[in-house]
Amino acid sequence: MVSVEEIRKAQRAEGPATVLAIGTSTPPNCVYQSTYPDYYFRITNSEHKTDLKHKFKRMCEKSMVKKRYLYLTEEILKENPNMCAYMANSLDARQDMVIVEVPKLGKEAARKAIKEWGQPKSKITHLIFCTTSGVDMPGADYQLTMLLGLNPSVKRTMIYQLGCYGGGTVLRLAKDLAENNKGARVLVVCSEITSVTFHGPSETHLDNLVGQALFGDGASAVIVGADPDPKTEKPLFELVSAAQIILPDSEGAIHIHFREVGLMFYLHEEIPEMISKHIEKSLVEAFKPLGISDWNSLFWIAHPGGPAILDEIELKLSLKPEKLRATRHILSEYGNMSCACVLFVLDEMRNKSSEQGLKTTGEGLEWGVLFGFGPGLTIETVVLHSIFT
Repeated sequence: MVSVEEIRKAQRAEGPATVLAIGTSTPPNCVYQSTYPDYYFRITNSEHKTDLKHKFKRMCEKSMVKKRYLYLTEEILKENPNMCAYMANSLDARQDMVIVEVPKLGKEAARKAIKEWGQPKSKITHLIFCTTSGVDMPGADYQLTMLLGLNPSVKRTMIYQLGCYGGGTVLRLAKDLAENNKGARVLVVCSEITSVTFHGPSETHLDNLVGQALFGDGASAVIVGADPDPKTEKPLFELVSAAQIILPDSEGAIHIHFREVGLMFYLHEEIPEMISKHIEKSLVEAFKPLGISDWNSLFWIAHPGGPAILDEIELKLSLKPEKLRATRHILSEYGNMSCACVLFVLDEMRNKSSEQGLKTTGEGLEWGVLFGFGPGLTIETVVLHSIFT
C-alpha cells in the first residue's frame, strides 16, 4: 500500500516556482497626456468648467505619464453619452464592453507568453485570471479558456476586484500551485480596461479626476512552473517567497464601489505616506532570512501607483534613482494599469537586462523584490531571484 505521505511527496515539485515567459498587450488606441485634458473636457461636454479643467491639466502634468492606451475611443463614448456624465446610469453599457474586451485583451498577452515559452498550450495545467474590470459568470477565466482553446480540464481560478495589488497576489498563488503540483504549468493573466471607471468631471469628487489622469488599459501574462526542463524551457526569475499584509490604520484609504454609474473610487491623500511608513517592515521580514538589509543591492519591481508613492518610497528607503527606473518607465509609457502593471515592469526589467548584456535578468543583480499596493491598504511582497544568463 502507498502511504498518504508518499502520495503527497510525489505530488510536490522539487525546486522553486519560476517565471518561464512574459507577455503584454494594450488596446491600439493611444492617448497622449499633453492633449488629454482638452479631449477629456470636450468629450464629456464639460469645457465650461474652466477652473476644474485647469486643475486637471495640473494633475496630468504632475502624473509623470506621457501616454496611455485606452479601449474607449471618441466614437464609443459618443455612442454611450451616459458614460461621459459623472453620475448617470451606465453600468449595463460598461459591463457589455468589459465582459468581452477584458478576456480578448488578456488573450493577446497570453498568446505572446505562450509563444515565448515555446511549449504546446496543452501543457498548461492551471489558469489564474485577475481583473478589476467587470464581473460576469462564467467569468473571464472561462472566456479566455475558450478563446485560447485550452484544455477544458485546465484548473481555473478567477479573481475579481483586487485592484492594484492583484499582480502580486497572482504570483503568490501561482507559486503555491506550481510547487505543490509536480509538472504544473500555470498561465497567469491580468487584464484591465478602464471602461468601468471612466466618468465626467465633478467639482466635489476630485479623486475621480486623479483616476482619469493616471489609469490606462493593458493586459499581462506569465507562465509559471517549477523544475523547468533545461532542454525546452528558459526560466527568467525564481519566486522565492511571497507575503501579504494589511497596513495598520489604513482602513478607508482606498475604497472602490460598484454602482449603477460604474466603478467609483475614493482615495486618501496620505496614501503615499502610509505605504512608505510601513514598506521597510515588509522588506525586513522578507529579506532577513537571506541576510540582506541593503535595499539598494536589490532590483525593484514596484507597482507604479503614481509618482507621489514612488517618491515617498525612494525617500524613505534612501533608494538610488535607478532603483525605480523600470517602474517609472512603465508609468510614463502606459499609466497605472492596476493589477497588470507589475508584470509589465518585470518584462521591462528583463528586456533591458538583455539589451545591455547584463549577467542576470535583474539588471545585473541577483536578488530583487516585487511590490503590489492596493485597496486595504494591502501590500503584496514577492522575493525574486534573478536567473544568471
